[in-house]
Amino acid sequence: MTVVTYKLETFEGPLDLLLHLIDKAEIHIQDIPISDITDQYMAYLHSMQELELDITSEFLVMAATLLSIKSKLLLPKPPVIEDFEDYAYMEDEDYDPRAELIARLIEYRKYKGIARHLHEREWERSLIFSKEPEDLRPYMPVEAQSNPVEGLHTSDLIAAFQKALRKAEKRTTVTRIQRDEISVKDRIRDVIGALESMGPGGRLLFSKLLDNQIYRHEIVVTFLAVLELMKMKQIVCYQERMFEDIVMEWRGETKNHGFSETEIDY
Repeated sequence: MTVVTYKLETFEGPLDLLLHLIDKAEIHIQDIPISDITDQYMAYLHSMQELELDITSEFLVMAATLLSIKSKLLLPKPPVIEDFEDYAYMEDEDYDPRAELIARLIEYRKYKGIARHLHEREWERSLIFSKEPEDLRPYMPVEAQSNPVEGLHTSDLIAAFQKALRKAEKRTTVTRIQRDEISVKDRIRDVIGALESMGPGGRLLFSKLLDNQIYRHEIVVTFLAVLELMKMKQIVCYQERMFEDIVMEWRGETKNHGFSETEIDY
């Protein structure tokens, strides 16, 4: 004789079972056919009894709720009572006995979806292996192990900041005197004068021209003057090696230095 065994799916509760029946029937949760769902629900409970499985009280409470809703939908609505003075009672035509159950099912489905999402994230996290932080101080230089702010509190930092502000307020304002700007034409004369004093073939380092120049615009003007002199073939510039100082050599070919007052006007 062949022994037939039955295996029922396990559900976390009556709402879980109802959702399973609704999804299996492929119906919208707002359009629950209470009669059919109740019959299927009761059939499941009977199957549990036949297999001698324990039925928890919450499953029985839901069964009673479904039977109550089913009976309300089958019974005719009570008539309107208008015999009492200043009082009229009428059953709400829009009242749906399923409304409370539907609301509970919608809320349960929402939480079940969140639980499924968290379970998926937990599974993804289980695939990641992390390493606990390790004390690296034994591998660090001694000077790097000291903490300059160790033992300090927020009040100490605030006090130090306020002290720095007071020092800044007492500091004497330094007056900066701006030197008169020099033109490229004037700087050309200065460079030629320095080279001529060394005679033909005299050599001068570019860095020497910058000894007394502390402002950026003076350095730029000096460099432009050197470029102009190279353009006019009054000097030759070269470097002994890459990135070394620029060497300027005076050619001394003309006495008027190859430019007029109008050629260079900046």
